[in-house]
Amino acid sequence: MLSRPILALAAASFGIGTTEFVIMGLLPEVADSFGVSVPRAGLLVSGYALGVAVGAPIVAIATARLPRKAALLVLMAVFLLGNLGCALAPSYDLLMLARIVTAFAHGAFFGIGAVVAASLVPREQRTQAVALMFAGLTLANVLGVPFGTALGQFAGWRATFWAVLALGIVAAAAILAYVPGGMPGSRGGLAGEFRSLRRWPVLLPMLVSTLASVSLFTVFTYITPLLEDVSGLTPTQVTGALLLFGVGLTLGNLAGGRLADRRLMATVIGAFSALVVVLALFAFTAKAAIPAVLTLPVWGALVFALVAPLQVWVVEAATDAPNLASTLNQGAFNLGNATGAALGGAVVTAGLGYGSLPWFGAAIALLALGLTLTARRPAGRPRIA
Repeated sequence: MLSRPILALAAASFGIGTTEFVIMGLLPEVADSFGVSVPRAGLLVSGYALGVAVGAPIVAIATARLPRKAALLVLMAVFLLGNLGCALAPSYDLLMLARIVTAFAHGAFFGIGAVVAASLVPREQRTQAVALMFAGLTLANVLGVPFGTALGQFAGWRATFWAVLALGIVAAAAILAYVPGGMPGSRGGLAGEFRSLRRWPVLLPMLVSTLASVSLFTVFTYITPLLEDVSGLTPTQVTGALLLFGVGLTLGNLAGGRLADRRLMATVIGAFSALVVVLALFAFTAKAAIPAVLTLPVWGALVFALVAPLQVWVVEAATDAPNLASTLNQGAFNLGNATGAALGGAVVTAGLGYGSLPWFGAAIALLALGLTLTARRPAGRPRIA
């Protein structure tokens, strides 16, 4: 199933995932560079996520009628421009602006890319195909984030963005060479497509996607200071811990895609149920180095076991507007990213400490589980069970 087109999409998602997540490992370096606090530097995570959330509908409209391959190449050009701006940014404000420009490509790329990946395989393998594309995102956490963090700590955080820029050029060339043309964009009216997205069966999985991201980023945005200040890890050990977290993301993503092609909703419900338990346990295991490190890959596996199933749930529910729904769901994910980063920052600023963050993540995952369970009622499951 790992054909050249899907591999090209995965390579691009690797670059995009690296530029999104690596900033979390570099918050202390960026804060020192511009003379700001770590919580304020953490707003670079929120700014990126809000850029995806706001940019997703705008870019979806702008690229709706483009052939899918052309749209992907335009989005990669925006991604390259944004990372060039990050590498050169002379101030915190301009770095924030460059992050937002980069983010505008994110939602539409993953949205369109997911639909393209699913269209390249038989229907019964579509979630696995989407998971394989998102494997680039998970591998970004296995390889891109730890090594990008190490590079930034050794050679300065700007060096990391120059490396991501080079990755993006390679990925764009692969898309140009291998992704097939001839896949048209939207042929219907955009107004009609937006109307179809107002139905609750479509809005529900988007809301659940948002909450899944809030749960993750409430904790993960501040994972470096949590592991250093609460668990007692050194910066080098944090890099290794993030590597294990990324391994969990990758394995969970692939397992979630395979399971969801058999039973979509059962996979989502099971993953959320386990996620609540693991985050609650993390509030205790985070107090010691070894238990904290062992918890990370389990947490990561459960988080990313949800990504491809939630994406397919949205597309299945929005049969009249799959491209638009898929793109907007990426906006929903990243609205959750921004909300989670801001919530985590507010918790820390209020004096509750980094060690309390897993409790908030568990509570939000529990809310997402409750909403997901409502979809199992007959009125909410026509095309997704």
